[in-house]
Amino acid sequence: MSLRYILSALVCLAMTGCVTVGPDYKQPSAPQASVADIATADSGQGPRVSITKESLTSWWQVFGDPMLSDLIQEALQGNLDVRQARAKVREARAQLTMTRAGLFPSLDASGSYTQARSVTTEGANGEALRAESTLYSAGFDASWEIDIFGGTRRGVEAAEADIQSEQASLESVWVSLAAEVAQTYVSIRSYQQRLKVAEDNLKAQADTLEILQARHKAGLSDELDVQQARYNLESSRSSIPTLKSGLESSINALAVLVGKMPGTLQKRLDQAGAIPKAPFSVVLKIPADTLRKRPDIRQAERALAAQTARIGEATAELYPKFYLVGSIGLESMKSAKLFNAESNVWSILPSVTWPIFHAGSIRANIEVQSAKQEQAAAQYEKAVLTAVKEIRDSLTAFNQEQNRLAALSSAVEAAQSAAEIAQEKYRNGLVSFNDVLDAQRSLFSYDDQRISSQEAITSDIISLYKALGGGWQHMKTGLSQGSPDQSKRTAM
Repeated sequence: MSLRYILSALVCLAMTGCVTVGPDYKQPSAPQASVADIATADSGQGPRVSITKESLTSWWQVFGDPMLSDLIQEALQGNLDVRQARAKVREARAQLTMTRAGLFPSLDASGSYTQARSVTTEGANGEALRAESTLYSAGFDASWEIDIFGGTRRGVEAAEADIQSEQASLESVWVSLAAEVAQTYVSIRSYQQRLKVAEDNLKAQADTLEILQARHKAGLSDELDVQQARYNLESSRSSIPTLKSGLESSINALAVLVGKMPGTLQKRLDQAGAIPKAPFSVVLKIPADTLRKRPDIRQAERALAAQTARIGEATAELYPKFYLVGSIGLESMKSAKLFNAESNVWSILPSVTWPIFHAGSIRANIEVQSAKQEQAAAQYEKAVLTAVKEIRDSLTAFNQEQNRLAALSSAVEAAQSAAEIAQEKYRNGLVSFNDVLDAQRSLFSYDDQRISSQEAITSDIISLYKALGGGWQHMKTGLSQGSPDQSKRTAM
């Protein structure tokens, strides 16, 4: 068979791509749990809302807190985890370019200059004769592995899925980051409110101690009442350093999330603010396709697709590999004649290799990739189950914490009245000072718990938005519509 027919057959096989070994990927069926069903009957009272796709995009705006919105925007631009995730996306894209290159011939240019000297013995007297030669050459070398059985195409398929998985991973970082910034900001506001309650309570107890000391000097109360008031005052004072330490730690944590040096946000957050509160109390309905759009679920699904393609990539190693190797160039003993027609040289070498004995390593690799596919499938199913759990937990906690807040608010009102009544009765000599202390301690405890409950409610709704995968859409839109400078900073 002539060389022409061999080349024609190989090129036809390459162009048609008649075989692609390995399993074809089939996307897993949609999660069976409907998120609309997850939003079960509520147990709270108050303004009701149906979470929409639009509200998920920039969910932090429902709190109506400009500083919170600004901090989340800054974090999405400056956070170091986001920067790392973007670099991983770029890495995956570059890897795809490298893999795709295997579908095309490679071409290398070469050039050389060779000068050689040889010594020979000739004649009867055996005299040594020296000869020198010079060779000039220039040309191109080409090689091409023809992807007959689709191993390289499967590699490209896996690399494309890897890019999509890394992109979903980046979006998952956006979701987690926005929620973490909001949670930390809420914690800061909670510490500030608790500090205010503690300081107000400390002032009230200091006033009580001052009155008791005056009454003791006048002989109207004994030393026991004074000392009881003093240790109650100092006990309350001891809680303030812990609150201040927690406040400082939260502000520093927020600085790291935003991508700033710890210590740079203190002035900005120096003035105490209210805990952000959502303008609704009950979630009635959420989008039914939310689960499929959660970045972590899309990431797991794309990772499964990539691993499925790698089974085909490994299976292709069982089959022959076809190569075309050739060169074309110029060779001459003299540089002046290098570009003459008679200096042309060329060669072409079609070849085939077929693994015969590799001690089972190829089939073992196929088994390895198949096992990894099973792991990826299990990870996908786990991601779906975890998503449903997070949504149900957050929704239940949000609804139930409001019942707790209502009870604590009533307890604070009752404790306030009890403290006032106890002080009045003590002045009239109708109760002991222990009753006043118990009332003051109860008021401080319930007021502190009430603020913590307010923090918990806001944290629960933030967790719900995070569980629904909200926030990444906003960043995606910002990248596509941002200014050229912003696009350059956030380019992936």
